[in-house]
Amino acid sequence: MNDKKDIQGKTIQERMAEEEQVQEKTDAQGRKWRKAYFGGGEHFKNWLAQCKELGEVMVEEVDPTGYKCFEEGGEKLYRIWLRMDATKEDDLF
Repeated sequence: MNDKKDIQGKTIQERMAEEEQVQEKTDAQGRKWRKAYFGGGEHFKNWLAQCKELGEVMVEEVDPTGYKCFEEGGEKLYRIWLRMDATKEDDLF
């Protein structure tokens, strides 16, 4: 198990636990968004295409520090946020 600390003084396990807590956000217009995906690469592209079919999508780039595979590969890390009206959300969750 890798318990090395990143430049923020956190282990990868701590960073992942923090990310797991990030589930919803509200934008400047007061609209609520639900996180649908966290990752990168080809998986990101597939998730993005699928999420676009479900509703309005917002993509947020995330600092990859501490995620060794993303750092070493120079790959970007993203969150996909999905906004839906209440009736669609009730059908999914």
